Amino acid sequence: MNYENYDPIFPDQPVVDQYLPLWASLSAFRSKPAFIWSEDGTTNVSNGSTLTYAQLNDSVQSISIQLLHSLQRGDTVIILCTPGLELVEIIFGCQRAGLLSVPIFPPDPSFSKQNHHHLLRALSQTKPKAAIAHHDYITKVQQYLSLPSKDKKLAQMLQNLKWVPTEDVKHKNADSRLDSMSYDGCKPDETYLIQYTSGATGIPKPVLVTAGSAAHNVRTARKAYDLHPNSVIVSWLPQYHDCGLMFLLLTIVSGATCVLTSPAAFVNRPSLWIELITQFKATCTPVPSFTLPLVVKRGGVETGSSPINLWSLRNLIIINEPIYKASVEEFLHVFKPFGLNPSSISPSYGLAENCTFVSTAWRNDDNSGNSCFPVFPSHNKLLPIARLASEEEEEDMDIIVVNEHTHEPVDDGIEGEIWVSSPSNASGYLGHPFLTQDIFKGRLSNKVSRCFVRTGDKGIVKGEERFLFVTGRCAEVIKLPNGQDIHPHYIETAAYNSCPQFIRGGCLAAFDVSRMIALVAEMQRSEKDNKILRNICERIRENVFENEKVDVGMVVLVKSRSVPKTTSGKIQRWAAKQYFLRGKMNALMELKFDNDGGFLRSGNGRGSYGEGEEGRAVIAEEKEEVAYSLSSAPCLARL
Repeated sequence: MNYENYDPIFPDQPVVDQYLPLWASLSAFRSKPAFIWSEDGTTNVSNGSTLTYAQLNDSVQSISIQLLHSLQRGDTVIILCTPGLELVEIIFGCQRAGLLSVPIFPPDPSFSKQNHHHLLRALSQTKPKAAIAHHDYITKVQQYLSLPSKDKKLAQMLQNLKWVPTEDVKHKNADSRLDSMSYDGCKPDETYLIQYTSGATGIPKPVLVTAGSAAHNVRTARKAYDLHPNSVIVSWLPQYHDCGLMFLLLTIVSGATCVLTSPAAFVNRPSLWIELITQFKATCTPVPSFTLPLVVKRGGVETGSSPINLWSLRNLIIINEPIYKASVEEFLHVFKPFGLNPSSISPSYGLAENCTFVSTAWRNDDNSGNSCFPVFPSHNKLLPIARLASEEEEEDMDIIVVNEHTHEPVDDGIEGEIWVSSPSNASGYLGHPFLTQDIFKGRLSNKVSRCFVRTGDKGIVKGEERFLFVTGRCAEVIKLPNGQDIHPHYIETAAYNSCPQFIRGGCLAAFDVSRMIALVAEMQRSEKDNKILRNICERIRENVFENEKVDVGMVVLVKSRSVPKTTSGKIQRWAAKQYFLRGKMNALMELKFDNDGGFLRSGNGRGSYGEGEEGRAVIAEEKEEVAYSLSSAPCLARL
């Protein structure tokens, strides 16, 4: 269907949900798919796997009415639904009902100690009145509550919830229809969503998002990526927070179509992402930066199992800094023969504290000749994520780089902390007033200025076009003996490149401990030959020194799935350091080097490094965080 008559001046709405009845009222949109779900990890779409704009609007209206039969406007509800179209309906239904929603991935209802911590944290911090989940899930929760060996604190919180089956709110028809003039859902200045940071630099924190700031954020992203009703989006990102959730909202604001699948489906078969782009002629797709090398390695291009055609793609949105130019070049080299246009490369930046979207270096129909790949400038191997000199930048999205200690702007070419001021700024962290004041109320020194969100990210502005590069995180900078600094991702990248046939990409963590640099790397398989393992450790040290002029003091090779990650695939270096200090890394080999490169100690590394002042400090910090006493924590929350 063609939407050439779509009016780009169509009046914007104060909250995202109010776009739905407007689209559904137009004959061209009633049967237009809003969301399509790839149920079984294939490109086959069966009946019930598509939601048109009319179906979604009717379902959202029915859900909102049913929810208000047992809940009151303003109540907090935790959403425990698996990824899919039903989760989309519930999220929008809660907004239309005026409820404050907390979507999180539902842990296995056996609630083993390994999987229930985030749920316990969310219940403790947000204090929801109700939980929305599938009937089968609720039944298993009730079975858990009947066990004598249950976690008492978790059980008490679960018992205090009003459990609402999705089947009850979805399949009961409501006669009344929403009148846009009498909308009684979440107002622009009301908090409608609590989304958790993924925990890249600390325990995940609850971010308060108003309906108005979310609407502003997706409108800004819509303009930045030039999205419209002809746009087709493919996303496998988690639908519970950050970019994955934002693209649900962005789809509705743009009047676009979004093809969804789960992160698990992508991880099991990375080529699915490429196949969905091909089948649905996608114009836009957001992916973390680790996706590109993973798909090159496991995308199945060589097998020729299915035809690939990427000619339709206008925006390959790359998120999760750092974004390496070499990684993008490798991906283009592989997929350019299949129609991938280099001008589609859209390196971007976002964080939960600004709802999600902040900026992109991509520009539509740019004639300057230096603002699309492959002629983007690079800085220390990285691609830019914004162009601050652009006249197209949103006037109300102010991005600056400041000295993180003096809070004064730094000159271009000098690294500092990135600050963002925008109507998209979230309201703060739930229950953490001191941390909220520190992070969300940043002000320039000795100046009357608007409030900024302190991102905790290091950045630098380069060139006449003032391209902004994200270089790393303030909390993770490693101090070298020569007085210089290095970001750990450079060490990790050099380490991986030393022997990629043995090490899992994106599964390395570098950090400093006891005045030395330690590196933890996951093996692709559990190698038992100590000679091979020792050789890998030595090659890692040599390659890091050759490329970065940095001495690694210890290399720890660990089993698969040992390095902790966030839900969006980022390495949790702070957690990896804790596991390392406490000897809980499932090590296959540890090799500690002296200053001349010889090894002082080798072994399987199952001893504890927690003795000593630094180990005690880290363990004490972990106890404090588990107790949720984060209001004075020095670490910054990240996307």
